[in-house]
Amino acid sequence: MCFGSMTNAQSLGFASPESVGLSSAGLEAVTERLQQHVDDGDISGVVAAVVRDGKIVYFEALGLMDIEQVVPMREDALFRIYSMTREVTSLAVLQLYEQGKFQLDDPITKFLPQFEAQKVLLDADSTDVTQTRLRNGEITVAHLLTHTSGLGSRSSRLYREQRVRDKNITLDQMVDNAARVPLFHDPGTAFRYGIHATILGKLVEVWSGQPFEEYLHENVFLPLEMNSTMFWAEGEDTERLAELYRPTDGRLLPYRIEAVPWTMRPRLIEGGVGLLSTAMDFVNFSQMILNMGEFNGRQVVQPETAELIYQNGVPAAAMPIGENGYWRGSGWTLGGFNLVMDPEAYSWPVSEGTIWWDGSAGTRYFIDPQQNTITVIMGQVSPSRGGGFRENFTQLVDAAIVERR
Repeated sequence: MCFGSMTNAQSLGFASPESVGLSSAGLEAVTERLQQHVDDGDISGVVAAVVRDGKIVYFEALGLMDIEQVVPMREDALFRIYSMTREVTSLAVLQLYEQGKFQLDDPITKFLPQFEAQKVLLDADSTDVTQTRLRNGEITVAHLLTHTSGLGSRSSRLYREQRVRDKNITLDQMVDNAARVPLFHDPGTAFRYGIHATILGKLVEVWSGQPFEEYLHENVFLPLEMNSTMFWAEGEDTERLAELYRPTDGRLLPYRIEAVPWTMRPRLIEGGVGLLSTAMDFVNFSQMILNMGEFNGRQVVQPETAELIYQNGVPAAAMPIGENGYWRGSGWTLGGFNLVMDPEAYSWPVSEGTIWWDGSAGTRYFIDPQQNTITVIMGQVSPSRGGGFRENFTQLVDAAIVERR
């Protein structure tokens, strides 16, 4: 196991798998299977970590971060984490909630008046913005945290046609765009995964009086030693940026999702999908949450606030949040996480009460209070399936647990 050069791991420390009830042989099987995914061309490379009882028992970097240049995967490789940005933004929101800057049931029009006149589509499947009705109810901060506001996805046909989101526009412009386009449904009546965390990023600016990226740096990244989490890479950091690949005719070829490269500052500082990060930084982030807000002697949020990160916050009227696959067994928390409510709905082993999420370019992490474990896995492939490398990782880590809690 590759425990060598992790610079900020001292906060957690390493331990043998057996010392916390896991099997070394079982974790070796994890490495073999991930290496097979690399060898089969499912993914170019991967970094993966397993933590139990606050100890890192597995940390591996396999394959290549750049196939063309034959650059080995680095332990501190930077990955486009896309939707794993959402929970970071939600943590910032909960910090400001704790400071009394707002109430969870406050209407967002109190802070963003451009949403006052927003209407609702007569037909949620339509893109005809002239066919609308008056909105019933107000979007609250809690609705944004739980994807129940009526706003939609950045990739929806309506938002693409209306050019709601583009990395070449500012955050203020995107918020204005989101407010001028009708909602898909009334606030609080349905779950629709979407651009909510980017709107929350603007609210962080309103409540804190700071640019969003500065607030995160001072209040999240510094206390959590997330020294490699950023909205763009520059200088020496560009050498750590793992290439993103797309399967094409049996080969992995470099692929650009965004028009703006990740090596330059985008105009849009985006709380929904905007961050680069590392596996180790997300180990730190996850351990703080598992510790009910505490990390390395610092209370990043109070325990009573941290409890909100584990509780389903979706209004009863919007449950269930989906009918297919794991969605039908899930809730969504005020910390921005998917919450496992019915493990039977999942096609991989998971404990009830686990919180987790992933990113559309091949990243994923789980925080399991029942087993007191954290798993983080990061690859760079779009679409993110990668031959099921993330699911196989979860399956084999679970099989390596000898002492169940």
